[in-house]
Amino acid sequence: MLTVALCKGKLIEPTLELFSRAGYGAARLATDSRRLVFSCPEIGITFLIVRPTDVPTYVEYGAADLGIVGKDVLLEQDSDVYEPLDLGFGACRIAVAALRGQESRDRLSSKIRIATKYPKITERYFNQRGVPVEIIKLYGSIELAPIVGLADRIVDLVETGNTLKAHDLVEVECIALSTARLIVNRASLKLKHRAVTELVKKLRAACAASKRPGKAASPKISREAGRRKKRTRV
Repeated sequence: MLTVALCKGKLIEPTLELFSRAGYGAARLATDSRRLVFSCPEIGITFLIVRPTDVPTYVEYGAADLGIVGKDVLLEQDSDVYEPLDLGFGACRIAVAALRGQESRDRLSSKIRIATKYPKITERYFNQRGVPVEIIKLYGSIELAPIVGLADRIVDLVETGNTLKAHDLVEVECIALSTARLIVNRASLKLKHRAVTELVKKLRAACAASKRPGKAASPKISREAGRRKKRTRV
């Protein structure tokens, strides 16, 4: 049996759809249930439903053989896991934002104050640019910080940008792009090599199939159809 950690939230539905397309029939999991463990012996997998920030921990310490989580979480935690596959869905970007009209305005003090739930990503990014910052760790409502004067900038996950616009914020810089990733425990890759590699292979094939464009009708067929339609009218 393989144990796979799935994260709650926006990624759960596309994740279950991917497993279903890969032939693992995971779509029957009741995502609205309070259950956190779903054993599926018929496909040889037990699914764990956990918080996104906990997925890398479950995988790194061997409580789960594999997991699916956003790249933003992996960049922030820097966990010791194997990352074999970019699943492509859940696309977002980790961005720096500021109040409209204050995009280029810095504090009079030596440091720019930044509110974020990604302190490690933020510190690493601005250190690489040689910009001194003071980081304020928040767990939610990040957009409120510049409005009330708590911070000059925010670093947050942005999908459509509508939340920023609603709070009169504008995106200043993009730090990194984030999509859902498959991660694997390094010991499981050795001890359960056959099962793990088979799962990775099937998920990779399912991802490739979903990205393949549909076949459009050839111009020749379209012209023939048009001629037949004209002849019918005559």
